[in-house]
Amino acid sequence: MKKLMMISAAVLVSTSAFAQTTVVTTTGTGHSGAVQIEPEYRTKIRSYVTEHKIRPVETREKIVVGSPVPRDVELEAVPTEWGPSLTKYRYVYSGEGVMLVDPETRAVIQEVE
Repeated sequence: MKKLMMISAAVLVSTSAFAQTTVVTTTGTGHSGAVQIEPEYRTKIRSYVTEHKIRPVETREKIVVGSPVPRDVELEAVPTEWGPSLTKYRYVYSGEGVMLVDPETRAVIQEVE
């Protein structure tokens, strides 16, 4: 009986911990996996760009998901209010959206429109 109660308690603890997962999850493999961003954080990101009057970068080629950002484009640090799981990335604003970038590869992993 004690063993059954301990197993039940362990399942309850793990289930409640699972229910409190972070707001941002990374899917796929490696650094180029897509990032899922909750709507409230998407709103914060869009608001940040407008409130801080972030100027879009100008490049010859369009910046798109999966492609590297040109070396002459400066990557900006992700503000903490965008969520703790995003601070490991950098970003650029292309005028069409915020592009989350893997700082090691400079590859765009997600666009926030």
